[in-house]
Amino acid sequence: MSPIDERQRFVEGLGFAPDDFQVAALDAVDEGVDVLVSAPTGSGKTLVAQYAITCALAAGTRAFYTTPLKALSNQKYHELARLFGTARVGLLTGDTSINRSADVVVMTTEVLRNMLLTDSDQIRHLGLVVLDEVHYLQDPFRGGVWEEVLILTPSVVRFVALSATIGNAPFLGDWLREVRGPTTVIVELERPITLHDHLALVRRGQSSAEVIDLLDGTRLSDEARRIDNVMRSTRRFRPGPKWHGPKSSAPPPPFLAPRRSELLRALEREDLLPVIVFIFSRAACEDAVHQCRRDGLRFTNAEERREIEAIAESRLKVFRDDDLAALEYAEFLDALGRGLAPHHAGMVPAFREIVEACFERNLLGVVFATETLALGVNMPARSVALERFTKYSDAGRQSLTSAEFAQMTGRAGRRGLDDEGHAVVCFATDLSLVDVARVATAPPSDLHSSFRPTYNLTANLVNHFDFDTALDVVRRSFAQFEADRRPTGSRRPLTEQMVARHHVMDELGYAQGWMLTPSGQLLRAIYHECDLLIAEAVAEGVFDGLEPESLAGVLSAFTYEAKRASRTPHAGASVSTKKRRTIHDRLGPQRRDTMDERIREITLLSIATHEVEDRYHVPHAREPDGRFASVIAAWARGAPLGTVLDLADVEVGLTSPGDFVRQAKQVGDLCEQLARLHERSDVAEAAATARDLVLRSVVVAGTGVHPLTENWP
Repeated sequence: MSPIDERQRFVEGLGFAPDDFQVAALDAVDEGVDVLVSAPTGSGKTLVAQYAITCALAAGTRAFYTTPLKALSNQKYHELARLFGTARVGLLTGDTSINRSADVVVMTTEVLRNMLLTDSDQIRHLGLVVLDEVHYLQDPFRGGVWEEVLILTPSVVRFVALSATIGNAPFLGDWLREVRGPTTVIVELERPITLHDHLALVRRGQSSAEVIDLLDGTRLSDEARRIDNVMRSTRRFRPGPKWHGPKSSAPPPPFLAPRRSELLRALEREDLLPVIVFIFSRAACEDAVHQCRRDGLRFTNAEERREIEAIAESRLKVFRDDDLAALEYAEFLDALGRGLAPHHAGMVPAFREIVEACFERNLLGVVFATETLALGVNMPARSVALERFTKYSDAGRQSLTSAEFAQMTGRAGRRGLDDEGHAVVCFATDLSLVDVARVATAPPSDLHSSFRPTYNLTANLVNHFDFDTALDVVRRSFAQFEADRRPTGSRRPLTEQMVARHHVMDELGYAQGWMLTPSGQLLRAIYHECDLLIAEAVAEGVFDGLEPESLAGVLSAFTYEAKRASRTPHAGASVSTKKRRTIHDRLGPQRRDTMDERIREITLLSIATHEVEDRYHVPHAREPDGRFASVIAAWARGAPLGTVLDLADVEVGLTSPGDFVRQAKQVGDLCEQLARLHERSDVAEAAATARDLVLRSVVVAGTGVHPLTENWP
C-alpha cells in the first residue's frame, strides 16, 4: 500500500476530520522528519503518534511508545492493543513485561534509556520512538533521561515528541534539529473545547453558593471586578494586620468561600457535573468525601451503583479480606456508590484505577483530587474546580503558576461529550481576582532543561566512547544548548561536571584513566539517584549473606525519603519497645540488629564518598535513611497490610497505603536491578527472591496488566 493510500485509510478510519494542527503533523510524518507537537491537554496529540506508528509498521520497522509514568504506560498499552491487536503490542515498565518482542512496545522512558546504554538487541529494526509528555524533561529528578534518549538513539530512528503547550517550542525545535536532524515543530494554542472561567462564592445573607463568570474575554467580568473592588475597599474593616479590635466584633465579609457541599449543589444546578475538584492535600481530599457523605450528597441511581460495585469487585479479586479491611474498603465503596471519590497518591493503585474506570464511564459526580491527577492520567470532566488558588511550596504558600493552572483546567471539557468546558475558582477573602485573571490568561511558560551528568551516565560514556566523543555527547544536551545562549558564567559547564564525576570514579576504583574497572562495569547497570553509593555497598560486601527479606529492608535505605511535612516525623523515637512488640511484624531482634548493622555500614560509606566528592566539588546524593527497613522486611516476610501500616506508623509516622505501595515498588525495582548483577550471583539470587516477596498482593494489584514474567530488559 502506498503512503498516500495509508494516509487515506487512516483518516477515513477516524470517523471525523482531523484538526489543522493534526493535518500539519501528519504531513511531517509523511515527509519522514522528526516532529514536535506542542498542544493543549486533550487536543488529540495521540492521533499523530498513532499515525506515525501505522506508518512505521507499514515500513516493516518497530515502534516504541514511551511515557513518564507506569500508570500512563499501562493505559497506552491498552489503547494501542485495541488499535493494532494484542499480538502486535507489548509493554515494558520495569516490573511488567508483556510481549517484549512485539512490533509496538509501550514503555517508560527509563526503560528505553537503559536499552540504549546496554546495547540491547531490542533496538534493532527500530524505526520510530514516540516520546509522550516530553515536557517532563524539565523534571528535576528524571528529566535528563529524555535528553539522553534523544541524543543516544541511532540517527535512523524517527521521533514524534508530544508535549503540553510550552512557550518556547520553536527553541526546543532548534535543539532537536541540532541533535536529531530535520524537525517540524507544530504549535497549537487553541483548546479543542472552549473553556469558560467561573467564580464560585456565597454572598452575605444567602444560604447557597452561586457560580458567576470570572472573565469577559481576557479581562475580568464586570461582576468579578465589582466583587474585587468591594473586597479591597472593605479589607481594612476585617481582621488582619491593620485590625485592632477583637475578631468577634469585625463585620462579616460581603462574600464567603462556598462549603464543599454548597459548591457541588451549585454546580449540579448549573449542569456542570461531573467535576474534578483539585485540593492540594491528600487528607483534605479524604475529608471532602467524608463531609459530602455526612451532608447526604448522592449523584447516582440504583443502576449506576450496581455498575460501580461490579467494577470495584472485578478489580479487587486478589485482595484478602484483612487487606480490604485495612484499606477501609467499605467506606470507599459507600462513597463511590454516592458518586463521590478521592484520587491521590496516598491511595493504593487499585483504588485509584477503580475511580478512573468509574469516572470514565460517567458514573461519578465528583472526584476530589490532588494535582497529580493532572499530570498524566487521561480523566477529563465537564468541569474542574480549584478549592484554593494557592498551595504550599518550599518557599511557603504561593499562588498557582500559569502552567499549573493550565495543566489542571486542561481536564475541563470532554471531547465528543461537552460543547464547552468549565473552570471554577472558589472564592477566598484574601484572593485577588485580578491576579486570578492574569494567571488564567497568561501565555504558556517556557520549558527548561534539568539535565546533569550522573555517575551511571558517566560510566556508560566511558564504556561506549572515547573521551572527546563523550564530551561531545554532553555538549549536545538541551541543558548545554540553553547555557550556550545565556550570559556567560551562569553555571558550571556540564563537561566539567562529567569530568569531576570521572575523577571521583577514578579515585574510588571505578575507572583507571578512561577505562572502566570491573566495579565500573557494575556501576553501569545501576540506575538510581544513589547509583555510586549502591555500587560502593555492593563492592564492599554490605549485601553479602543477607536473607532476601533483610536485603529488601536494607535496600529501602536508598529509596525511602521522609515527607517534609509528616504529621509525626519521628514517631518511632517516642514509642516504647513494648508497643513495638504488640505489632506482630515477624522480624525478631536478631533480624532487626542485622539490618541496623548493614545500614550503619552504608552510612559510613556515604560519609567516605562525600569526602571524595567534596575534593572535586561534586554535589552529594541524598543521605541514606534506614527507618523504613523493618516495614519492608516485615512485608517481605508475609505480614498482612494492616500490620505493616501499623508498623510504619510506629517507625516513621503516619503512612498511607499508597505511600507504602510506592516505597515497596521502588524497593522492588532496585531488587530487580541487583538481580541482574550476574557477576555477584549470591547477591543477585537473594535480590531476585526479595523482588518476588515485595512485589505481591496490594503492591502489584490493580495494574491492569500481568506481573513480570520475562527477563528485563
